[in-house]
Amino acid sequence: MNIHGTPLSPRARFLHDLMTGAVRHGRRERYLRDLRAGVVTASADHSLDASRLSAYELGALLPATIRVDVENGDAVDARWEVEKEMRERQPLFTPEACAGLFDAMAGRQGDIRVAVGALVRCPAGAPLDRLADPARVMVQRLLREDRLDEPFPLLAAAGLAGLDAEVAERLTAGRGPLAVAEVELLLGWDPTRRALFAEFVRETSETTPSYSAPPPLPDARERLSVLAGYAAFARTTVEAAAARVDAIHAGELPYRAEKAFGMGEKRTIGRAVRIALLRDEPWLPGPLERLVRGVAVAPTKAKTLPSQGVLFEIARAAEEHPTPEAVTALRVARNLTRHAGVPKQLDRMLKRIEPALADRVEVAFRLPGPPGGRVRETLGEHTAVISIEGEAELSWWQGDRKLKSVPAAVRREHPEEVKRLRELAKQVRLQQTTLVRALEAGFAHQVAPPYRQLEGHPIADRLIWEFEVSPGVWRSELGLTVPDVPVRLWHPARATPDEVRAWREIVQDKELRQPFKQAFREVYLLTPAEEETAVYSNRFAGHVVGYHKLYALLKQRGWRAPYLGPWDGGVDGEARRVLGGGGWRATFLHDYLWDEDGYAATGQVRFEGAADDGWREAPLTEVPPLVFSEAMRDVDLFVAVASIGADPEWFDRGADRLRDYWRSYGFGDLSETAEVRRDALARLLPRLAIADRCALTDRFLVVRGDLRTYKIHLGSGNILMEPNDAYLCIVPKRSGDRVFLPFEEDGGMLSVIVSKAFLLAADTTITDPTITRQIRP
Repeated sequence: MNIHGTPLSPRARFLHDLMTGAVRHGRRERYLRDLRAGVVTASADHSLDASRLSAYELGALLPATIRVDVENGDAVDARWEVEKEMRERQPLFTPEACAGLFDAMAGRQGDIRVAVGALVRCPAGAPLDRLADPARVMVQRLLREDRLDEPFPLLAAAGLAGLDAEVAERLTAGRGPLAVAEVELLLGWDPTRRALFAEFVRETSETTPSYSAPPPLPDARERLSVLAGYAAFARTTVEAAAARVDAIHAGELPYRAEKAFGMGEKRTIGRAVRIALLRDEPWLPGPLERLVRGVAVAPTKAKTLPSQGVLFEIARAAEEHPTPEAVTALRVARNLTRHAGVPKQLDRMLKRIEPALADRVEVAFRLPGPPGGRVRETLGEHTAVISIEGEAELSWWQGDRKLKSVPAAVRREHPEEVKRLRELAKQVRLQQTTLVRALEAGFAHQVAPPYRQLEGHPIADRLIWEFEVSPGVWRSELGLTVPDVPVRLWHPARATPDEVRAWREIVQDKELRQPFKQAFREVYLLTPAEEETAVYSNRFAGHVVGYHKLYALLKQRGWRAPYLGPWDGGVDGEARRVLGGGGWRATFLHDYLWDEDGYAATGQVRFEGAADDGWREAPLTEVPPLVFSEAMRDVDLFVAVASIGADPEWFDRGADRLRDYWRSYGFGDLSETAEVRRDALARLLPRLAIADRCALTDRFLVVRGDLRTYKIHLGSGNILMEPNDAYLCIVPKRSGDRVFLPFEEDGGMLSVIVSKAFLLAADTTITDPTITRQIRP
């Protein structure tokens, strides 16, 4: 069967026949009855499952969904299934299907976004002349009913219908000059380009949800950004907006709180800034800084603003396409504004923007840093130093002597300078954290980021790099030392076991604290079980985790996930992270536990590759090894830190039914993270003062005290006491470093284990009664 130029599979034909009433009454009921009886399977051609339809089949069926008779229950069920799939995927249209959709929309009232969206989903080209008449019917109906809530799809349809003048008159009435200029720009475009712009608006604006339209085109803004006409308009818009707030502050224009921009201009500015940030335009930092600063503070002493709306719209644009300069401009605005609530809102937004900057590695390396790795300022007889040779630190010196705290004389005589330096140190720490995350994200990129921008940076000097010294031959060195050749970060997955061992020895011998795990980084290879399951991994499924801790880790590592809880729709979680420079997406499934408030259960890990019609599920064997390894490393971290098995106090307060899991995790086989921890401890033990009291087994660090012998699990940090493996509960307390550690993990488990080992090796000196009651006979 062929509909609108598209051959239909048996299942697509069945759905079409149901929606059009061609299927005899009762056939659907008989199918459901047979399905329940096991006579047919859910994969039969008469299933309503639309997930296996091709993109072209979805496009061919869409006209039929509009014409469904609402009195026909079978037709409504079929329409619901097709529309549900439509909301998840990108349909494709033949010219005939595109024309059929417009005819259906002209005959019945519907969402104009659906029809206009077909123009940019028709690879062979939409038949624009054929669409003119039905488009005219739709546009005239909307104008007659004064339905102007979707102006840009309306403008695209007007281009088809030859009704530009009538629509433009209605859309520009009362709007500010920047918004009018945007409409005038679109009037010079053909209907297909206008439809592309409408997709961009859908993606970036809070418009009314559609129950039948597909998701916005995933590459709409990228396609728009390469149009020279819109790129030039974006510059003109941002510069004009900055000039207007400059004029307000100069007294050339009257100041009225929240009235710096007219109707529609906030969105126009936001779209222009988004495209400029996406393109990383070199002209943008200057006018953007002037605009952000100008809208954040009144030209008078008032606590009002020229435009909160524009300020927050720019912040939202920066969250989607952050640059170091945009972050700096927003921080300046946050400190300048006198409005009581704006700093709090900007702080919340900046907490999202800065991690997002780390994922945009092509620009993150421009982050400003102290020249030479430090800032020095003299205040009287004392010197303040901000250094980033290790962790960013503000220290105070008197001559060559480092002081423990801010000198009293400095606090008394230079309070504002002390406050400024503390804020500067805080910013340097944030920049360092962002830069480190950007470097880690670069591991999974298919094309090496611009690492050369970090030459001379103290962070780069503590990392291992690979240099392509001849075609296909890479040599590893510490620091960015080899000039004028391709460079990439060294990863143990690309190295031989001997090379990995050698680098771990170097890092340990030099007492080199790397900014993130590199020499001791975990590697996750595809297992036979994962080859068998093909499209998902159960490697980290079945764990019980503290949900609040898990959610915090998801945000920290750049995974996007809805917040779960005991309410409708709050149980099934899907955390997603885009890797590989935007080419791959990992999904980590987790479920909220209804009967255990505050806990969640972990599930599968799946991968999708970027495709023309959105994200497409990919077999694990097709996922690039470093993308797979880095995603699985994150999930291992989530389990290792958030599992109830890693909480030494959980056993006394947790539910009985989960205690078997707690024991199995708390003392079971080691994960990749724990195996790397074991290797680090094996190198570390001979250097410890308690080395003669310690030994490593496959899963435990065994510590001989004077009262007992203790087994510290290398995964959870939980402790068993010999001779009867009685459980010893010790709540970890962080103390000063007793010994150099080659890395610091999220959750700090390596430090916790070493700290417990020192404590238990001297068990006769322990005075804490909560511990002595457990270890003394």
